[in-house]
Amino acid sequence: MAKMGLDRHTLLVAAAELADESGLDSLTLAALAQKLNVRSPSLYNHVKGLPDLRGALTVYCLHLLVETTRDAVIGKSGDEAILSLCEAYLRFARSRPGLYEAFYKVNMQQHEELDTAKQELLELFLRIMKPYQLGEEETLHSIRGLRSLLHGFAMLEQHSGFQMDLALDESVQYVLRIFLNGMNS
Repeated sequence: MAKMGLDRHTLLVAAAELADESGLDSLTLAALAQKLNVRSPSLYNHVKGLPDLRGALTVYCLHLLVETTRDAVIGKSGDEAILSLCEAYLRFARSRPGLYEAFYKVNMQQHEELDTAKQELLELFLRIMKPYQLGEEETLHSIRGLRSLLHGFAMLEQHSGFQMDLALDESVQYVLRIFLNGMNS
C-alpha cells in the first residue's frame, strides 16, 4: 500500500528536483526516498525501479517542455512563433538542467507513454512550421535542424562550452535569424 500523500506525480516532482540539483546521474532511489522521507521499498509502489523512474522522468520532462513551449507560441505565427518557442525551450533547459538531461539521456524504447509525449512535441513543431509551406520532408528536416540547434546550445551552455566573452543570447538570436532567413527564402 502506498504511503498517504505519496503518489507517482509527487515522486516525479521530487525526482526532478533532485536531478536539477545534482544531475540525473546522481538520482538514486535511496536519495529520492530520503528526500520524500520514506523507505526505499515504498517507492516500488509507484515505479518498478531506477530505469522506470528515469523513463517516467523523461515523459514528465516532455510534458512540461511541451506545455512551456506551447504557452510561448499562443497567438503567434511564423518567425515570431519560432523565436518564442526557441526562447522558451532554452529557458526550460537552463532552469531545469537535470530534468532536461532526462529528455536526451534516457534510452526509453519501452516506456508506454513516451510515444504520446514525443508526438505532442512533434505536433507543436509541425504547427509552427505550417506558415512556411514547406513540403512534408523539408518540414521534418527543418524541425530536426531547429531541435539540433536548440539542443546544441543547451548542452554546450550546461557543460560550460561557451568560454568567449560574447553574449550567448545574442549568438542564439543570430543563428536563429540565419536559420529563419533560410526558411523564408
